[in-house]
Order: sequence, then C-alpha cells, then structure tokens
Amino acid sequence: MRVNILLACTECKRRNYATSKNKKNTTGRLEVKKYCPFDRKHTLHRESK
Repeated sequence: MRVNILLACTECKRRNYATSKNKKNTTGRLEVKKYCPFDRKHTLHRESK
C-alpha cells in the first residue's frame, strides 16, 4: 500500500517535497538528500508527520 508523505528539510524545517512510499517495505521514516531552495544547497530531508 503506497501512502503520500511530505519531506521536510532538517536545516530550515520547511516542507519542500511531496512523494509516496510503500508502507510495507519501508516501515521507518524516509531520509533523502535533496536540494533545498531556501538554503540553496543540498540538505537531508526527512519524512514529516
């Protein structure tokens, strides 16, 4: 079952990206390095509630 999630930047705490994940395969929180337009650099983005 795929669910929609929001990815929030760990530095500026803004929710920049929306994506989906498979809940069965990925039970923990998703962490991806993505570009933050507010910080203007690549930062770690975590799944937010």
